[in-house]
Amino acid sequence: MPAHMLNYLVALPFVAWMVWRRISRQFGRQPIRRKRMVFRVAIFAMVGVLLALSGLHRLALAEGALGGMLIGAAVGLLGLRLTRFETDPVRGDCYVPNSWIGALLTLLLLGRLAWRFMMIGSQLPPGVEDPMGHAMASHSASPLTMLVVGVLVGYYLVYYSGLLIHHRRFQQTPPASGNSGLEIRDS
Repeated sequence: MPAHMLNYLVALPFVAWMVWRRISRQFGRQPIRRKRMVFRVAIFAMVGVLLALSGLHRLALAEGALGGMLIGAAVGLLGLRLTRFETDPVRGDCYVPNSWIGALLTLLLLGRLAWRFMMIGSQLPPGVEDPMGHAMASHSASPLTMLVVGVLVGYYLVYYSGLLIHHRRFQQTPPASGNSGLEIRDS
């Protein structure tokens, strides 16, 4: 087995675990963890700035990233509108993200990754030992890839920021009388 293939086999379980965690966070009741959300907002803001700086290398990459961030921000606002806040007796304050938006974002990411790997495999010249190294050297990123990454960055930046804001409002709102206390829709 070639040495570069061993690297991919070692990384595959880690990538599968990351994809599984991402998918599990898109469905069902999720506990609100303020510190983690603030950390994620900071990370996504830094990634957004770095994506915008990609225009220093190629303008088309920055256009794709910024366009994706705008689309992602709009989807994030829609996701916030469709998110429910609940109080669970065991987990405490929770939110329930919209399953359709989570599924769409997951399919978008996985579809773009699959397409990218298929294109890398079909464009390899004979005798290349490291297909990923060749792909990175020949074209580091495409505007479409930057658009997809921008959608995810814009979505999560707006969504997590909005969750923090809405959660604070949710905590300050007194429980409605006659309500079971399990589900309160924040609009």
